[in-house]
Formats: sequence, C-alpha cells, structure tokens
Amino acid sequence: MDSRARNLLDEALGLDQLTQSKSPLGGKAVLIEDCVETSGSFVLHQLIKRLLTATSNSSNVVLFLAFANPFSHYDRILRKLGCNLAAQREKGRFIFVDMLNVQCPVGEEGKAGGGRSGLFALFANITKVLNSLPEGNRKCLTIVIDDVSLIEVAAHGSSDHVLDFLHYCHALTSNHHGCSLVMLNHDDFYSSMDRPVFLKQMEYAADVLVKVKPLATGLAADVHGQMTVLNRDQCNRRGSLNNRMSNFQFRIKENSVEYFYPGART
Repeated sequence: MDSRARNLLDEALGLDQLTQSKSPLGGKAVLIEDCVETSGSFVLHQLIKRLLTATSNSSNVVLFLAFANPFSHYDRILRKLGCNLAAQREKGRFIFVDMLNVQCPVGEEGKAGGGRSGLFALFANITKVLNSLPEGNRKCLTIVIDDVSLIEVAAHGSSDHVLDFLHYCHALTSNHHGCSLVMLNHDDFYSSMDRPVFLKQMEYAADVLVKVKPLATGLAADVHGQMTVLNRDQCNRRGSLNNRMSNFQFRIKENSVEYFYPGART
C-alpha cells in the first residue's frame, strides 16, 4: 500500500490503532466477499503483507489454506507488494497448506461421509500448528482461507461438514485462543436462492465484513471498484454494539492499492 497517502482500508479495519503488544487483526474474524466482475483477492494480499511485515509485532504467523491457487501465485503477487513469502515460509512465519488438488475421502458406497473426517484432519493440523507456538504467541496466529466456496468442493458438496469446519476455525478466535481468521468468498458463486447455510452463518459471525463490488455508475479508467466495510466492534458500556460502516473506492496499481472516497477522482 502507499504509506504516503491516507489508508482508508486500514482505518476501516482498525489497523491504524495498533499497539506494540497487539497483533494486526486482534483476534477478529474477517470475511471478504467479492464477485466475478470485481475480485477482492487484493484485500487478502494486502492483509497478508500487513501481517507479515507489521513492525508492531514480529511474532505474527500466517497459516494459509489454499483451495484456489498454488504457492507460486501468491508468492509472485506478494513480491510485487514487497513481501517475500518464500523467505517468510523459511522463517516459519508463513505456513502454506496446498489444498488445490486435495479432496476429503469419500465414505462408504460413494457417500461423502469421509468428507467430515477429512476436514477434521485438516482442523487437527491447524490446532497442531497453534499448539506448537509459544503460549504467548498463540494470539499472533492468523488463519487465512482462499476461498471458502471451494471447501465445499473438496468436501464433495457437503455443506454441513463445511459449516462444522468453519465453526471450529471461528471458535479459535475466542478469548481463550485469540487467533484471527480471514476468509475470502466469491459471493456470486451461488445464486441468491441457494446460498448454503455456512455462508450465511459466517456473515453473521464475522467481526468484519468486507464487500468488494464494481462501481455502481459503471466502468471508469482510474477507479476499479468500491468497497463497503462493516466493522462490528465489541459491546460498549451500555451493552450495545458499535457498528462502523465505511464506504470508499479503490484503484489497484502494480505494487500498491489506492483508496479514496467517492467523488475524489474524476
């Protein structure tokens, strides 16, 4: 990102209020939703860069569950952003789990009963990584999933198994564990009539919901899309939620992203 300009995404996510003892996402669950016309992958890439290069905490670890692309894809993009994933992987700060060609085993008589055990095994690996970290650094682990819709493909279409798996991952963001969770989902992968329950549950459970969409006014040369960020803060003293809604536009460059309010570009 261009550090010389005001970073509206950081402000919307609350990353501009970090302390030395705090990890960037602070145990939050972040759901990024995009569409075919406008990809939200750049938000995922920017968050990974922020997690691995944050000067406030050098103990951050990213556990990346890749259902969409191979390691080389992310490494090439992050290098342009100034983050060497290969070097971070050697340091043990970037753990890449290649799920691109992995399918959970099929149960008896061709049923997807084995999908549940397959996702359980994946979650067991996640907890193994978590438990291998020093106790003081476990809150510095961020689980990143790209993308959520493809988990159902790996589980042979069993949305119930996907829901269980995502609930287990979300449980790790509780105060006891304090991990963070970042998920990317292609919102128009499903029609409005058949969206699975696990997507609705994750939208409800997410602390931060990021929606990336094309411009409502149509294509523009120097504006690539618009974003809405709903940040559900913790309860205030009266016991009610302080929800913060941010709306802004963006332009993707070769090695950075610019964010600005509507009307700031002509």
